[in-house]
Amino acid sequence: MRQAQEDRIPEVDLQTDRAHPARVYDYLLGGKTNFAADRAAGDTILTEWPGSRVSTRAARAVMHRMTHRLATVHGVRQFLDIGTGIPTAPNLHEVAQSIDPAARVVYVDNDPIVLAHARALLSSTPEGRTAYVDCDLRDPEKLLADPALLGATLDLTQPVALTLINIVHFLSDEVALPLVAELLQALPAGSFLALTAGTADSIPQRAEVASRRYREAGIENYLRTQAGVARFFDGLELDDPGVVLINRWHPELDDGPALADDQVMAYAGLGRKP
Repeated sequence: MRQAQEDRIPEVDLQTDRAHPARVYDYLLGGKTNFAADRAAGDTILTEWPGSRVSTRAARAVMHRMTHRLATVHGVRQFLDIGTGIPTAPNLHEVAQSIDPAARVVYVDNDPIVLAHARALLSSTPEGRTAYVDCDLRDPEKLLADPALLGATLDLTQPVALTLINIVHFLSDEVALPLVAELLQALPAGSFLALTAGTADSIPQRAEVASRRYREAGIENYLRTQAGVARFFDGLELDDPGVVLINRWHPELDDGPALADDQVMAYAGLGRKP
């Protein structure tokens, strides 16, 4: 199955002349899968806020903690990760399968650079399964009909964790809220939404600068208040501790240094579909 998926991954135009969110994020993480346009966008942010690398790494670390809690506390064994980004170890399936090797993960992204590196996301344990779907969050009907998701990897009669990490802040409320609601509607009771979203609440001036630099690089983004992020969880049962800054979301699950509120610029929340 994994080999067949790999064979389907085509050669793609990486569009290296323009900045891409996944590659800017990779650059801020200290990765090497980025190009001059991405580094230029990242450098404008780093010049004005050198601590942005800390915030970016914190956003990655909270995904690990969310996956760990979903698997250990809530017993989730299926994950639908949309807006996956460039593979960076440990990837979500590596965290989930370290807890239960039989865990299954479908990764979804529409960025050409992520597609080019998708093989790194297909390194499942023998007991589990991973798949990659080249699709846009804004096309949930196509995504939910993809054979790599339906039956082949996930069982949509059983709970699934929908993980949207650092993606909804690239979409307006008018676009993002109904999309998330449509995806959750397709998942069975007992499923979860794990979501992080950018904010200016914690560091208004620096966050606004970072947001402006992204827009100048051609990347639209929308920073939300805590109440704005909480709207994504309407109708869900919020898990402890609710919608909080990412440094406050179960920091006991991370062995890294404690971070202050003014070192991060994103909220995190986890909610269960009743």
